[in-house]
Amino acid sequence: MSDAALATEESSPEVLASPGPVPRPRRRILVTGAGGMLGNDLVPVLIAAGHDVFARPRAELDITSGADVSRSFREVQPNVVVNCAAFTRVDDCESDARAEQVNAGGVRVLAENCRRHGAGLVQVSTDFVFDGSKGVPYEEDDAPRPLSAYGRSKRHGEEEALRVPSGLVVRSSWLFGSGGWNFIEAILKQVESGRKRLTVVKDQRGKPTGTPDLAEAILALVEAGAVGIYHFANRGEVTWFDFAREILELSERGDVEVDPTDSATLNRPATRPAYSVLDSSRYERVTGRPIRHYRDALVEYLAARRRPEA
Repeated sequence: MSDAALATEESSPEVLASPGPVPRPRRRILVTGAGGMLGNDLVPVLIAAGHDVFARPRAELDITSGADVSRSFREVQPNVVVNCAAFTRVDDCESDARAEQVNAGGVRVLAENCRRHGAGLVQVSTDFVFDGSKGVPYEEDDAPRPLSAYGRSKRHGEEEALRVPSGLVVRSSWLFGSGGWNFIEAILKQVESGRKRLTVVKDQRGKPTGTPDLAEAILALVEAGAVGIYHFANRGEVTWFDFAREILELSERGDVEVDPTDSATLNRPATRPAYSVLDSSRYERVTGRPIRHYRDALVEYLAARRRPEA
């Protein structure tokens, strides 16, 4: 999603087990798209919680392939599948058939196998299933009205996942994490290349969410036995423009100017919702876990980024 906000620049099959006694039911969890940004944080979180985790990056498991998925189910015999595989290049989705193939067709293949084998399915979805016209935070029961091919494909994926009796859809927004390209990197890489002036949209508002936080939320919902649709996003809402200025300030790059623009001027192929703030109160009620502010997750991300080993 981060490419929409900027006027410039875009980017093991063995079981992993946690040692020691486990105070909760131990599950066999298959994670698809494990090499991506969310999968990078989710796999260690699940392992630390004592589950048997089978991490499958795209190179090892193509979710659109019935043969690949069937083989993985035979090998793993999962209790739960968490699907982190997705086609997320929002503008490319407007013209690339792979968006629907992966975001909907791939989920259909996973769902069919989950039903056949009695496994649960967790599908990660997006704020882009909404049109942004509500003006107040979106709740789980609000009617989806996606504006883009990406949003439509993700909504179709939700529908497939919810056909699984224990299907769980977790919608989130404006993700950032150390395992992949994101808006923070889109800002800082330009600055590090010598740019002193950036242009960022100011008419899109949402909730930035750290993937470590989303990973913990998925774990909490799985362990709570949640089904249906849940929203999870860090606290605090902001525009991309103000988020960019916050990133620069916390990175001690106040010398870089940020100019506001609007979505019409930026003229990206895919239409974005102007207001896609998610209400996560259902998640807090069911899990009993408070959600931290996105700023805390941002500070943590930037601190890790400054460390040589990060």
